[in-house]
Formats: sequence, structure tokens, C-alpha cells
Amino acid sequence: MPSMTTELMKTAAQENLGAHIEKELEKEALKGLINPLQVWITSASALACYNLIPILTSGEVFGPHMEISINLFDNKQAEEKLTSLVKEAQDLASPFLQSVSACTQAEEAFRQAHVIIFLDDHVDKEVYSLEDCIRSKATLCHLYGSLIEKNAHDSVRIIVGGKTFVNLKTSLLMRYAPNFAHNIIAVALGVEGKAKAALARKLKTTPSRIKDVIIWGNISGNNYVDLRKAKVYRYESAVWGPPHYSRPVLSLIFDSDWVNREFVESLKKFTATGRQFGGILAAHSIATTLKYWYHGSPPGEIVSLGVLSEGQFGIPEGIVFSMPVKFENGTWVVLTDLEDIEISEQIMTRMTSDLIQEKLVALGELINFQPYQSETDLAKEDEKTTLPTTNDNREHCKVSDGHT
Repeated sequence: MPSMTTELMKTAAQENLGAHIEKELEKEALKGLINPLQVWITSASALACYNLIPILTSGEVFGPHMEISINLFDNKQAEEKLTSLVKEAQDLASPFLQSVSACTQAEEAFRQAHVIIFLDDHVDKEVYSLEDCIRSKATLCHLYGSLIEKNAHDSVRIIVGGKTFVNLKTSLLMRYAPNFAHNIIAVALGVEGKAKAALARKLKTTPSRIKDVIIWGNISGNNYVDLRKAKVYRYESAVWGPPHYSRPVLSLIFDSDWVNREFVESLKKFTATGRQFGGILAAHSIATTLKYWYHGSPPGEIVSLGVLSEGQFGIPEGIVFSMPVKFENGTWVVLTDLEDIEISEQIMTRMTSDLIQEKLVALGELINFQPYQSETDLAKEDEKTTLPTTNDNREHCKVSDGHT
């Protein structure tokens, strides 16, 4: 085979170089479209944000090839704290953090935001009625919704976390930012984590080995912790199996009184006050939900998530309700094909009544909020399958996120 002439070699080299440069330019152009990811955090002076920043900048949430810019949004009174937080975030010297900045001007909020994380808004003074507290959420969400519509990127993903009126705020944001309603979700993993930890202590195992605990209803209020699908893996007992082998949680807890009293009461207290919902748990719940949203949830696992109801499981349409889902392909799918998880009409009414009333009060269509009162002791309705917790959210009007 005759050797390639010098001129031909030069020509081929130039063509290869040109193709390589063109490919690199295309890669850089594509990178410019998605990098850095603009992440906005509201009420950023809250303790949850302090714990959230190191997780977001670790590369675990958005992936090792994604740089992010963090924008900390809060009111003018928090400016000094935000400045300090910016410096601490910069000190991390994270290769995934391109920039971090503070914003106290509402009109600038959420500019080109790809991700918006809503933490609990501050309570600067005690609100004297539950109704005033609820109506204040509508005012705030109306402001935030208009800013999202005006400033956010077309592909923005919005996640609502915290311990105060989570479902209500998610619903109101959907109303006031209608173009992005399909991409707004509420975090329920905090309650799920508390339930798993309590079960793990009882079973003398680790919380990460407990899967498929379902949180139904109002994440920060009248919810229902369902153990009918709950499993424990690698449980040390006479029956042992490979890593994928699991056993039903309810078959291993023989103390039904504990399940229906102590367990229920501990979760009821948690959702009623939120006092144990510290910055670490809030940050981890938000970050894990975001990670699942971007990269998918573990195959085969049930995840609890607050989403807009379309009538699944007999839930009234148009309210944000925590239900079982899985994340895949950058979105979530409600697991309507699960067997034997029907919810009685009485329990459904108990869970939905407060959510519907909260929304009506927030919108000025109802003057007084009346917490739902059951005529029977729901804790005794089914001792082995479902576990109720209840709360009227009054405590949430008296405490702020991470500032007490």
C-alpha cells in the first residue's frame, strides 16, 4: 500500500483538527446551556439552608458533571447572615460550586432559576389566629408565584420543604405560578424518615434497612403512616436470606400496643409541632428528593411525595396530597398499581378535610377553620395495617424555621 504523501497527511490532519475543534465547541455550547445550574433557596438564613449547602455542593445531588450557582434569597433583615453564609460556602472550595450570591431584592428573585427550594418562611412575631397564619401563606405564595412566572427558567423545578403548611404552600404556588404547576412538588421524606427511625429502634436495626413506608395526606398536618407495604432488609433473626431478601415490618413487631400508641403519638407530636424537624433532617430530605428527581429513585422502592391529586386512590382532585410514587426519567409516577392499599372513606375524609379548608381559608372563601374531629378512635380501626397521625397546624403559627 503506497504511503500517504506529506500534503495529504497535512490535509487529513487539518480536517481532523477542524472536526475536533467543532466538536469541542459544540460541547462547550451545550455545557453553557445547562451549566451552571441556577439553584435558588428561599428563607436562606434558616438553619436548614446552612445544612443544605454542603450537600448541594458535594456533587451527589445533581451529578459529578454539573456545576451549580447558589442564590440565597431572604429579606433585608437577614442580609448580614446571608453575607456570612456566602463566605462560608465559598470556603468549601467545592469543584461543583461555580458561584454563590445573596439576594434581598424581591424583583431580582429566581432569575433564570433551574431549581427553586422553598424553606419555611420566617415568623417574626406570633400570629394570633390560625386563619391569619393561613392567609399569610397566600400573600407570600402570590408574591413568589408572580416572581417565578416572570423570572424563572422555562424548565425550572420547584420543591417545597419544611415543617409548616407544606401541602398548602405547594398548592398555592401551583395556583399563582400556573405555567410551572406541573413541576412543583412537596417533600415528604422527613416524616418518612422519622417513621423509619422509630421502627428501626423498636426492631434494633438501622433505619436505612427499612423500606416502603408510605406517608399519605398532609405532610405537616393530618397524615397517615401506612406500614402495609413496609419491609426490613438484612434483619438479624432466625430467618436469614441474601441482601435482597426482606420481611414485612408488621410481621416482626408483636407489640401492637406500641404500634398503635407510642409509635403513633411520637409521629403525631412530630407533625404537630415540627420541633424535632431540625436543619439536618430538612436538608437531607430536600436533597434526597432532588437527587431522585434528577437521577431516579432506587428501583423497586416506594417514595412518599406531595403532588397534585388527579383523583388517584379516591383522593379529591385539585389538592396537594402525599402519596406513593417512584422517580424515573426526570419525573415521578404515582404508583396506582399497588395492591391492597385502599383507604377507607372515613380516613380519607379525615385527611382531606383540613387540606380543603386550609385552601379555602387561604383564598378568602372560608372565614373560620374547623379541624376535623373523628367520631371514632381511628387508631383502633385497623391495628395492623394503618397508622394515623393528626394535627391542626396551630403550633406552626408560633414557631419559625430554625430560629427558635
